[in-house]
Amino acid sequence: MQDLDFSGKTVLVTGGGAGIGRAIVEAFAKRGASIAVAEINPDHCSDLQKALTEQGTEALVIQADVTQRGDVDRFMAEVKSRFAGLDVLVNNVGDFLGIIKPFEHCDDEELEQLYGCNLKSIMMVTRAAIPLLRERGKGGSIISISSIEAFRGIPMATAYCSYKHAITGFTRSLALELAPEGIRVNAIAPETTETEQVRPSQLIAEEHQHHTRRWIPLERFGSPEDAAGSALFLASELSSWMTGTTLNLDGGALAAAGWYRDPNDLWTNVPVINGNGFNF
Repeated sequence: MQDLDFSGKTVLVTGGGAGIGRAIVEAFAKRGASIAVAEINPDHCSDLQKALTEQGTEALVIQADVTQRGDVDRFMAEVKSRFAGLDVLVNNVGDFLGIIKPFEHCDDEELEQLYGCNLKSIMMVTRAAIPLLRERGKGGSIISISSIEAFRGIPMATAYCSYKHAITGFTRSLALELAPEGIRVNAIAPETTETEQVRPSQLIAEEHQHHTRRWIPLERFGSPEDAAGSALFLASELSSWMTGTTLNLDGGALAAAGWYRDPNDLWTNVPVINGNGFNF
């Protein structure tokens, strides 16, 4: 499909070495884009650079921590030198960092870590990328990977959830600022996705695996490729009249809003629960 041809385009992905980020990188590279990646894991960097080079993709893969201003500035300077401009920015970095506890027990360092990873990094990278997107004229696209938690509450992860909510406001507001320049700003909010970072197939006890179809209307957890498809859409002309929007990539979970199917396949919002379903 011509609308999904990114030949001659440059796409920047943060955290592109694994999981959702890797799937997004591969999807754009397959469609002809030049790729710039900031990745914190050195092994992921070398593996990704090798894979992209072998398939003939022009790629710049830099080890960088996008929660750190110095690393962001260094990376963006290299992107500017190599590509001169950008067509697509995908802010993929984000993580709950294993911090699951009552909010009152979170210390300042944990709150700062969650902020840096889930919101500050997006703001710093986006701010640095705007001049490079502007170099290419109208048609630029900024995409941030958020979470379904941006649209519901989650106990024991209040700070993480709050920062995901903030991405929604950031997306809407920046979309208004950049609309006159033809740069669109959108986000993707995935439900639980099977990646190296989060593995629901391992976290959920084996005896409860068959209940997935009852929890999620489309009867499965997400895959990195689901997010990659959404990113391709938001970066392409197929979504040329969309800005300030977040795609709920959740298998219908948010629409269900607490409704589940019982063992008889009847819908209920008052399920009887034994245990928490996890391996802990």
